[in-house]
Amino acid sequence: MHLRQATLQIDDRSYALTPNRSNSFDEIFVDFQQEPPAQGGGTRYHIFLHPKQDVLVQNLELQFHLPSRPDACFFANGYQSWSESRLLRVTDGIPRLRSFAGRHMGLYGDEFIPDIPRGDGYLHAWTYTYLQPAAGGPSVFIGSLSEKTGFTLLSYDQRNGLLTVRKDLAGLQLAHSFPALDLWVGEGAETDLFDRYFQAMELPPPTAPPAIGWTSWYRHFTHISADKLQHDLDAFAATPLINGSQPAYFQIDDGWQTAVGDWQSVKPAFPQGMARMAGDIRAKGLAPGLWLAPFVAAKNSELVKKHPDWLLKDKRGRPIKVGWNPMWGGWYFALDFYNGGVRDYLSGVFHIITEKWGYELLKLDFLFAVCLAPPAGKTRGAVMSEAMEFLRRQIGTRRMLACGAPLGSCFGWADYCRIDGDVHLAWEHRLLAWLRHRERVSTLASLRSTLGRWQLNGRAFQNDPDVFILREADQKLSATQQHTVLIINILLGNLHFTSDDVGSYTPEQMAELEGALLWQGSQIQAVKEVKDEVFVIDFVHDNEGFRAFCNLTGKEQFVLFAGDKNANGRIGIQPFETLLLRG
Repeated sequence: MHLRQATLQIDDRSYALTPNRSNSFDEIFVDFQQEPPAQGGGTRYHIFLHPKQDVLVQNLELQFHLPSRPDACFFANGYQSWSESRLLRVTDGIPRLRSFAGRHMGLYGDEFIPDIPRGDGYLHAWTYTYLQPAAGGPSVFIGSLSEKTGFTLLSYDQRNGLLTVRKDLAGLQLAHSFPALDLWVGEGAETDLFDRYFQAMELPPPTAPPAIGWTSWYRHFTHISADKLQHDLDAFAATPLINGSQPAYFQIDDGWQTAVGDWQSVKPAFPQGMARMAGDIRAKGLAPGLWLAPFVAAKNSELVKKHPDWLLKDKRGRPIKVGWNPMWGGWYFALDFYNGGVRDYLSGVFHIITEKWGYELLKLDFLFAVCLAPPAGKTRGAVMSEAMEFLRRQIGTRRMLACGAPLGSCFGWADYCRIDGDVHLAWEHRLLAWLRHRERVSTLASLRSTLGRWQLNGRAFQNDPDVFILREADQKLSATQQHTVLIINILLGNLHFTSDDVGSYTPEQMAELEGALLWQGSQIQAVKEVKDEVFVIDFVHDNEGFRAFCNLTGKEQFVLFAGDKNANGRIGIQPFETLLLRG
């Protein structure tokens, strides 16, 4: 892999940039440095823009020559937490959302971002990616070391063997010096590459410990009350899962507020208020958690009615409809983070939730909405970064669970972070899959992202792979599917939530959960897709090697394995089954 060209486009003029040489033009001076491989390997590219006058940035990109065989794979890291993310063959394409669905869900991912090459043989990722040869050998890793000044799009053109790194700067009005790009490129083994990437970022490992917990969403959705939650609290606190060996959270999800956006207004279903709920949770030896979506507001909220000037507007001055949610009464809007009234309001909300009510874990959701329409002089990445810093400042030492957020903006800010979309109460949501919605509710898509983003766990934050479900009622997952979700989540995540009424678990179900939790803390060495939708997780537990064989398909699959004396040769994995064998 080598740099082929670098280009800056400003004020309708295009300039070729040369690393480690003077790049001085009439309107701007560009400091472009290519650092040779340091100790430990890897090359770093810096681009600093120094305008001599006000300029309008239209494009900044680096193009690398990176040929590959058709059987190589490219990691397509999605735009935000919910975006399906997985290794794809370089000859594949990323399916686009069906056009008629765009009005309701087109802002969730990158469908609204122009000029992204699409089609078979064109793949893209955000913040980081790696190219993995099918025949073995070293992988090539490319990752942004900072998304503070703009998101980083990495596009691959397999036919021409070109990898293009584009900073999301289009439309940026620039009148001052600007650190536009900081990129790291390395080659080697996958786990080593991620270690070196985060070392180059100088990001300390997360301080939040692995945790277990209960959340109300997949049991009650928005239909929650103090009485319902008291039953679940009593049941969860009484289980052997709560033993003091790790933090345990009881997190109240969406539905406690009168409307999304009205965070100081509590539903009558909580007659004694949210502070009383937090106290009851703490009295059971658990840490209280609370959900909110700080940067959106429902159309029927008092906030939208009283403060229409707080809403984020498009270029035509119209409030931006983020999406449509029937549980919220229909349309919901993004808030303008740079409106002083919005920030003052949110500061008050967080003060109440943390200081007066006493919540210790805040699940902050739908965060991507804050950066949909950046103001002049800022990029989407800059807005997202400043918003994350603002949130961190508000909650202080309490734990943050980020969700629905571009992941690179969460590095260093979030304690826990969702790395996938919501699981479904069935294996797949057929309608949303047919719509080709990458941010859909889907157990299958959720697992794909968990298997694809496992390397972030313990490096960027603690991975939240969403919930496991073991109950039989009010869901359509088979016992085999449930077990596969449970094992993959335990191995590849460090925040393990359920929404089940654990008091109704049979002895067999509780034994299954306790047995799975024994695999916590395993050291993951590799995750490989050995056949379509068939994965092998290599890991070490108590100094002994193991393999998990995960079949995400509805058909029996056969793989070769010579590790376990009881499974030498060819083994069969039943539909949706996960097998754990000594490696």
